[in-house]
Amino acid sequence: MQPLIDQRILVEGEVIPPKQAGGKPATKLWFSKDAKPICAVLLMHNCVRTCLVSLDGEIYAQNNADFPKDLSLADEAFRVLSGCIERTVTSVDLPVLGIGVAVGGMINTETGSIVGLSLAPCLDGFPIGAELSKKFGVPVCVDQDARALLVGDRWFGKGRGRKNFAVVYTGEVLGVALYLDGHLYRGPAGAGGEIGHTIVQVNGSVCKCGRRGCWETIATLRWLRDEARVRGLPQPASLDSRRLLFLANQGVKGAEDLLQAYAFNISIGLANLQQLMAPNHIILHGDVVHGGGQMLELIDANFRKLILTRPGDEVTLALGEIEDVAALRGAAGLVLSELLNSAL
Repeated sequence: MQPLIDQRILVEGEVIPPKQAGGKPATKLWFSKDAKPICAVLLMHNCVRTCLVSLDGEIYAQNNADFPKDLSLADEAFRVLSGCIERTVTSVDLPVLGIGVAVGGMINTETGSIVGLSLAPCLDGFPIGAELSKKFGVPVCVDQDARALLVGDRWFGKGRGRKNFAVVYTGEVLGVALYLDGHLYRGPAGAGGEIGHTIVQVNGSVCKCGRRGCWETIATLRWLRDEARVRGLPQPASLDSRRLLFLANQGVKGAEDLLQAYAFNISIGLANLQQLMAPNHIILHGDVVHGGGQMLELIDANFRKLILTRPGDEVTLALGEIEDVAALRGAAGLVLSELLNSAL
């Protein structure tokens, strides 16, 4: 730890006296207030968000940029991305410790490359980690957004101090990340976490992946909005959990039935996750968070009916932070974990 103290990343605190059994006194270590920040990046198919994150989780110097609607070249996307990062890192007179990137797509964590980014195929195969490191001259850590959410919850959120928990993102897509026995599970080259493409309906609707019956076909915003259109709800194209709850509470015809169906469909995938991996604590991010406690209660009621219970096991669902904040903190947490040589 001495090199981190020398770099003013960690500072020594109070001395802890040895126990009665003997041994040397210990010294508490914590993040220095004078430490350099981390640049965090959230890369989606249509936009990029950047910010600086202090080592105690404070977010500042935020910037946003949209990709052109006719985006077709990786070089053009990288120009927008790197320009947004440049504005953030030059907004303070202090170098950054590194850049952490959370990507809303599939990532090869061994190479730091994008495997696939839905709706932005020009970035498929793009070596984003190597290109950013070459341009900015600092360490770069890249992972998919659900795992970044988990890292954020591990360092700064409701997963802190837990040995086992899961993070599930719901929205345009579905994603999961698992923290099991004190370690982040990634799968070979980062292939794990595609929970949206687990099968929940044999011979169900065709998914965008080309297969039938994926969880994404019944529990995403696309499904919700298609159903709202069929059921005649107002402004279906912009419907989400928050507005659906509002319509249901106002007694709008069809809204309550759709709300119940949506909550049930989400609970199916969560129950499958619990039955298979038993994380026992699942933190929800994304659209569900906008629905607040009422949405969580509806999902939890269905979830309880679908899972097996064992004596002594406490299984809980919880709402995380709004996804952009949590993902940005998580992107910074990727770098932080590397700096501390803390195995994820």
